[in-house]
Amino acid sequence: MGKKKGGKRLGKKQVSELLQNLFQHHPNETFSLKQIFKALKFDTHPLKMLAIDTMEEMAWDDFLSKVSDNSYRLNLKTQVQEGVFRRKSSGRNSFLPDDGGTPVFVAERNSMSAMDGDRVKVSYMARRDKHIKEAMVIEIVKRAHDTIVGKLRVEKDWAFLIPSDSTFVHDIIIPKRKLKGGKTDDKAVVKVVQWPDAEHKNIIGSVVDILGKTGENNAEMHAILAQYNLPYKYPKAVEEAAEKIDATITPEEIARREDFRDVFTCTIDPKDAKDFDDALSIRKLDNGLWEVGVHIADVSHYVKEGSIIDKEAYARATSIYLVDRTIPMLPERLCNYICSLRPDEDKLCYSVIFEMDDEANIKKWHLAHTVIRSNRRYAYEEVQQILEDNGVAVDRSTINSKKLKGENAMELVTLDALAKKLRAARFKNGSVKFDREELHFDIDETGKPIRAYFKTSKDANKLIEEFMLLANKTVAESIGRVKKGAKAKTLPYRVHDQPDPTKLENLRQFVAKFGYKVKTSGTKGAISRSLNALMADAEGTREQNAIETVALRAMMKAKYSVHNIGHYGLAFDYYTHFTSPIRRFPDMMVHRLLTKYQNGGRSANKDKYEEYCEHCSDMEQISQNAERDSIKYKMVEFMADKIGNTYDAHISGLTSYGIYAQIDETHCEGMIPIRDLGDDYYDFDEKNFVIVGRRHHTKYQLGDPIRIQVARANLERKQLDFTLADD
Repeated sequence: MGKKKGGKRLGKKQVSELLQNLFQHHPNETFSLKQIFKALKFDTHPLKMLAIDTMEEMAWDDFLSKVSDNSYRLNLKTQVQEGVFRRKSSGRNSFLPDDGGTPVFVAERNSMSAMDGDRVKVSYMARRDKHIKEAMVIEIVKRAHDTIVGKLRVEKDWAFLIPSDSTFVHDIIIPKRKLKGGKTDDKAVVKVVQWPDAEHKNIIGSVVDILGKTGENNAEMHAILAQYNLPYKYPKAVEEAAEKIDATITPEEIARREDFRDVFTCTIDPKDAKDFDDALSIRKLDNGLWEVGVHIADVSHYVKEGSIIDKEAYARATSIYLVDRTIPMLPERLCNYICSLRPDEDKLCYSVIFEMDDEANIKKWHLAHTVIRSNRRYAYEEVQQILEDNGVAVDRSTINSKKLKGENAMELVTLDALAKKLRAARFKNGSVKFDREELHFDIDETGKPIRAYFKTSKDANKLIEEFMLLANKTVAESIGRVKKGAKAKTLPYRVHDQPDPTKLENLRQFVAKFGYKVKTSGTKGAISRSLNALMADAEGTREQNAIETVALRAMMKAKYSVHNIGHYGLAFDYYTHFTSPIRRFPDMMVHRLLTKYQNGGRSANKDKYEEYCEHCSDMEQISQNAERDSIKYKMVEFMADKIGNTYDAHISGLTSYGIYAQIDETHCEGMIPIRDLGDDYYDFDEKNFVIVGRRHHTKYQLGDPIRIQVARANLERKQLDFTLADD
């Protein structure tokens, strides 16, 4: 029991009453523990501890809301709330309230057949003693989508669809007349025409498209897109509109622009690229400075706001890159021909022109609509070869231009040297260094993967990356950085928040086990420099992959917004996307606004553009999920004929239900289910990224090397199962 000054003892009941009075008299205020103790004159340690315990119970009983570890407020939530339903294949469904509160568990029996992403109304259930809070779906306000992808099964009297999505618990019944010629094992897209209600327990659907036979490459890739409600074909009307666009560049148009056709210009892209949306030009000026032009395809010159092409591009918001194909944002005539900066053709661009010294210090820059003529189309590999042939590690001043090997070597080596200076300055300023490798496949003419490998970013890639970052940053600063007291005009920024402090602390504790240190507090620059030092120290070690994985988890996701908070990962106060309008809609929005502001136009509507930004961020995430699924599918397909083979691997992820392992040779990832570790009962320590056996204390830690055997390859579920190899 606590004791108040003057000798009067306070019991739990009295403390509870005092707390109730305080919160009920200030229903809209959040109180810190310090404020509560002061207001109620709780000035002894036992009394403070009793108050904390009481408030914990009040929060458990939903009388209070716990705002943070040391602050509370009165819970004003009603029993009925609206929000988003999240469905999990494990059955651990949840409800995300609109107010951004903690997700609440929804059991399958209480889900009313809600689908992932559905907008629902729930009622909170009376909490059972020592049980977590639960909600029950009482109304589906709005369906996230009404089409489902799966495999058809056609019997004599009836047919149904088995959904590809493992979170979906129901098969869909399809009347025979609604089959559209579909047969057993066809991949199909089905539209739901009747959801379950009080009278009907089944979901009834109608086939809208047959994608092909299960297992056929085209059918499977289209099924992945359809599953995310992404387009897998281009609307005819939009393609026809693109065919009508006049690609002629008139003398009048050239006269309105800065002419760069006589300046050395080249594009550097992946060897299989067709849409070249950026080019670099370079020349030495009479004043001794280098003029570097970052030239970006002037897509908005051809795609007019509000046109049928523009509306389709906005709906897609991004091009999608599956393993074996690109689903473009714009019709092919625009992205691969009219706008693409193809060599030896006059092209219209929107360009950022820099004047810089040998140290890459920018002395002057300007933004201009231009006309260019690319002298050469390079693949990254070709430029890399030229750089390596000329010793890219050597300081440029020691290179004799007469001895340089390769076509346009002088220009390429100079661009590389300037890019390296820009890169060094960026890291010195606190940019976070994450050079993550990407899994790629070589595929044959049928789409079957024949080789898996990791692609690493080399100097040629970094050269392009550095100038694109510079252009994006510079145009963002030109709008966002205004004189004190002035208001910046509306612009979509690419923003990236600071790392999650809790996850950073987890990282600190995790790396300490391997003898590393990392800062979790201090200035943004100090933390990011500490992260870079950690990455450098861990490079080439057994634990490198594990440390990079945990560090990446601490990072927030970048997104688009008109509300600028800067870009933490790049350590830029202002950053936008300007350099890829052929494949990203935000870049097209930025081009239009910059043109408008250059012509003296007023600031655009902030709310309208924030809505556009949210849509583009959402579509980017959905597209990335589809891209990831296509990699998973190809990974399983690649390993399907290797059942029984054993490989060296390392632990790449841990969950309560299994160990994820990545094969060192092929970089393919699979899972060892916990049930297959039959020799013990294992506990998952999420904080320390380790699974420990209770009896034998066997440990499986993130990053550990293990030997695995390929057990199963399930293409339907895009799932690889491994077992621990006997040796």
